Amino acid sequence: MSTAVPRLVVAAPSSGSGKTTVATGLMAAFTAAGLAVSPHKVGPDYIDPGYHALATGRPGRNLDAYLCGPELVAPLFLHGAAGADLAVVEGVMGLYDGAAGEGELGSTAQVAKVLRAPVVLVVDASAQSRSVAALVHGFASWDPRVRVAGVILNKVASDRHEGLLREALDASGVPVLGVLRRVRQVRSPSRHLGLVPVAERRAEATEAVAALAEQVRSGCDLTALLALAHSAPPLPDEPWALPGPGSAPRARPVVAVAGGAAFTFSYAEHTELLRAAGAEVAVFDPLRDTALPPGTAGLVVGGGFPEVYAPELSANEPLRKAVAELAASGAPVAAECAGLLYLARELDGAPMCGVLDVTARMTERLTLGYREAVAVGDSALAAAGTRVRGHEFHRTAVEPPAGAGPGAAPAWGLTWGGSRGADRPERRVEGFVKGGVHASYLHVHWAAEPSVARRFVNRCVGRDAA
Repeated sequence: MSTAVPRLVVAAPSSGSGKTTVATGLMAAFTAAGLAVSPHKVGPDYIDPGYHALATGRPGRNLDAYLCGPELVAPLFLHGAAGADLAVVEGVMGLYDGAAGEGELGSTAQVAKVLRAPVVLVVDASAQSRSVAALVHGFASWDPRVRVAGVILNKVASDRHEGLLREALDASGVPVLGVLRRVRQVRSPSRHLGLVPVAERRAEATEAVAALAEQVRSGCDLTALLALAHSAPPLPDEPWALPGPGSAPRARPVVAVAGGAAFTFSYAEHTELLRAAGAEVAVFDPLRDTALPPGTAGLVVGGGFPEVYAPELSANEPLRKAVAELAASGAPVAAECAGLLYLARELDGAPMCGVLDVTARMTERLTLGYREAVAVGDSALAAAGTRVRGHEFHRTAVEPPAGAGPGAAPAWGLTWGGSRGADRPERRVEGFVKGGVHASYLHVHWAAEPSVARRFVNRCVGRDAA
């Protein structure tokens, strides 16, 4: 059985070329035209999918060949694109850039090949004219299996500049499908880890997405782009299927999932997996809610920007106390990155939940990159020996670090920093396991290892702690 989904991959020669502008604008413009648009993002980015969701009204989803394996890219894509008229996939970094030392693994080019999708190359043309043809030719011919089928010229200065660019590209065989002028760029605020998430500026983000839609609608040939999307062949893969909880009947435990402006980093599949494993998912906002959802039997706190909201999170003392009491009861608690900071004793001097006897602080150092990990011991999230791939992305540190403090065991053993086959890859332990708590900086895509959701929910059965 094959599945036909019209689709485009929006890529660029490098970061900063305008991929997010074009991809989000296309999503919003086609949605406004009445199409059901499925939004996707290559790589581990959490922020862009929030803008994609705002543009389309559907969950923004990630396609990460490193975290999930190339074999899951198409099934996850088809799962997310079910019922859609069109799918738009925003790339990551430059078209051929992937995980360091791993060849094409994790690159936009790899995802485009797996999806058999035409690529639209967004080129920052602000400082070039005739050279644009050489650049496009190089990207189009580098890998014959990557179909660079169109170009959108970004940051074009004038009609004359546009004419020079079009003339240069006439002989390239790659058509110009859009031109966006430099003076009409829509800017979104950013901070130390990228754009400010939608949840923190919904009104302004809504206006920005509407402006992007108008910019793309007026500067791009939407008819030609839609026709290009329809040229993608059917995929032979089956959509990713959510695993069931098992045959034995049982209660549906309530799993509280932190949301709101402070905790915006999560993959859409995580809550889907929790529900499929038998949980009732209850989203709450630690900035506003003074109690955990009624009947909470387990807690999931994902990533985000708690450092930005440390005073407000700290001021919500009733919720901090409820989280500490839940953890002390032995209930399963899974925390990633921002969640780890929230469970600390304090963050930049502001009292947090005190579940873990560590202090957290902002630093100047950015920790960023893919990791291979193995569970050091049994926990509510993973059995000892469980192997996963994850991603770290933070500018904070905790003291004492994993493996150095009393009362908690490390969560993961990590390797990173070496290319495949390196003789001496760097190694360290990461995260904390204490009672039912599993807290770590490592972001893991549960679709690659669904057993973690099932194990977590099974640990919740029979509990009613809130």
